[in-house]
Amino acid sequence: MGIFEEVKEYVRCRKYRVAMGLPETVIEDYTPLAQGEYNVNYAFVHPLTKRKLVLRVNCGSQMHLDNQIEYEANALNLLSKSGRTPAVYYVDGSKEAPGNGVLVMDYIPGDSLDYRMEEHLAGAAECLADIHSVSMPADHGLVEPANSLKAIADECEEMLAVYLESNLSTQSKKDRLRKLLDEACTLIPEGADTNNYKCCINTELNSTNFLVEDGTVRLVDWEKPLYGDPAQDLGHFLAPTTSFWKTDIIFDSDIIESFIRQYIEAVDGRFDTSGIRERTLAFITITCLRGMTWCAMAWVQYQGEDKTITNDSTWHKLNQYLSEDFIALVESEVHKAME
Repeated sequence: MGIFEEVKEYVRCRKYRVAMGLPETVIEDYTPLAQGEYNVNYAFVHPLTKRKLVLRVNCGSQMHLDNQIEYEANALNLLSKSGRTPAVYYVDGSKEAPGNGVLVMDYIPGDSLDYRMEEHLAGAAECLADIHSVSMPADHGLVEPANSLKAIADECEEMLAVYLESNLSTQSKKDRLRKLLDEACTLIPEGADTNNYKCCINTELNSTNFLVEDGTVRLVDWEKPLYGDPAQDLGHFLAPTTSFWKTDIIFDSDIIESFIRQYIEAVDGRFDTSGIRERTLAFITITCLRGMTWCAMAWVQYQGEDKTITNDSTWHKLNQYLSEDFIALVESEVHKAME
């Protein structure tokens, strides 16, 4: 049974309809909205409240969690006071739910972030500042890496292994990516993070995850949140492997410096930002490797028979990221950081 067929069957169950305050009989329409690598989203209008909502079906966990959909819902609930994230109305991670579980959240209208527009970048800085300023309770339930840079490097090792072990990839590119990761790892400091301030960070700040409406920027995809250094989010947002994903844009040093300044101004003393520029630059470098190794892993997985979700534009980008020119770009980023 396909995911949509599972959804159509599930939304008829009493548990869902009672929890959502829906009529006993299904009269609402669920229409495909968007899909990523691990989730499929459907939009619908609640027939009684007239509120537009999103039913999100999880199909896998990048974090290898058994409770992925509940983990995502928890992060959204923690951040509800920021005003920058969708509200959650329902979550079900049981075996009866489609895929690996579902949640229902607000539909957030708007256009994707445009990197070419200064007001969009300023709005993204303000959005992240508001999200990062939300203090977390002691029992936040978020994964907290002891050493954030090393945790990303470890993730890179895991993803790169898929590529290195595949007979689909060439030995020359295997060697090149192996060397790149080894070089980047020399930049990682030993020991636990020394930064005092931590918060809920998104870790996957692609432009399409930001929605802009009437000058307000919101962040909607919370698949992989952590409790960590806000510089990690800044580094991911500004890294060339991120901005190039849905566009052909790579930020120059002036834009990077301007964005960090705007972010610090938007924080406006709500938490300590000392040293965040230097940490952001370090995260940019290691994030480049995370982007490359994820693409290498996904490139292999896309050619497997058990791939549940595929996307033509993603396949095109995977091949771009593994091109000679783009690998050379990441090599220059790593070598610059090593100087």
